[in-house]
Amino acid sequence: MFHVASEIAAQPETWRRAADLIARSRAMEMLPRQGERVAVVGCGTSFFMAQSCAALREALGQGETDAFAASEFPARRYYDRVVAITRSGTTTEILRLLGQLPADSRSTVITTAADRPAAKLANASVVLDFADEESVVQTRFATTALAAWRAGLGENLTPAVLEAQASLNAPLDPALADRQQFTFLGTGWTVGVAHEAALKVREAAQVWAESYPAMEFRHGPISVVDHRSVVWIFGEPVPGLREDLAASGALVVQTGIDAMADLTTAQRLAVELAVRRGLNPDRPRLLSRAVVLPAPTA
Repeated sequence: MFHVASEIAAQPETWRRAADLIARSRAMEMLPRQGERVAVVGCGTSFFMAQSCAALREALGQGETDAFAASEFPARRYYDRVVAITRSGTTTEILRLLGQLPADSRSTVITTAADRPAAKLANASVVLDFADEESVVQTRFATTALAAWRAGLGENLTPAVLEAQASLNAPLDPALADRQQFTFLGTGWTVGVAHEAALKVREAAQVWAESYPAMEFRHGPISVVDHRSVVWIFGEPVPGLREDLAASGALVVQTGIDAMADLTTAQRLAVELAVRRGLNPDRPRLLSRAVVLPAPTA
């Protein structure tokens, strides 16, 4: 079995452990306080989780929350707290950002070990060592970081855990892997989840995959889908979308379960597509566990 397959299967348990960590330790104190102006940053998969985190916090009225790719953080904009999501804790863009924050700006890192460079640069860290991975492709760390964030916002993760267990135990629909193009759609916090699902298909299987906010999909991208496509909707579909898709011939997936639980099936699909193409989903071409750039020369 590939490492990524076992890591995908482990997610319900790591989500439980994340919720327990937040409830029973000082980790809750490391997360943003209500009313703080917050930026959540990451790279790649972690950036997409940052988008979901920011949307969730804003929607719950906990305070203004923005999400940025670490390389695009607006250095002149002040935040009470910057939260960086980084599995490796060594990614160059994250380290540069943390090292350049104003002295009076608080920072928290969500990572896999307290001794990583990013954790040492931050004021506080939430360590999810039980969610670390062997695979280059991120699955359980990303969703466990999101689970910890949701628990910190006061959400009960039990329904998501149970739905994920059921999804992981169900066979993958063979019709999905027979398609050639994949589009993932979300609204609110599930937009980040949609972006992450598409990334998994692209990086693990080298298959054409796109992602959009659901309403934006109608402003052009819908024209590309046809009988060779899968359109996967996280959460409830926006009014009229399914009717529009019926004319396209695309296979539409919309389970209505928690988006994190639904993502586990998209992750499994990415692995299946990779295997069918003779690829190793643990080690995608041109990718590494962390992007570490050489220091700039004088």
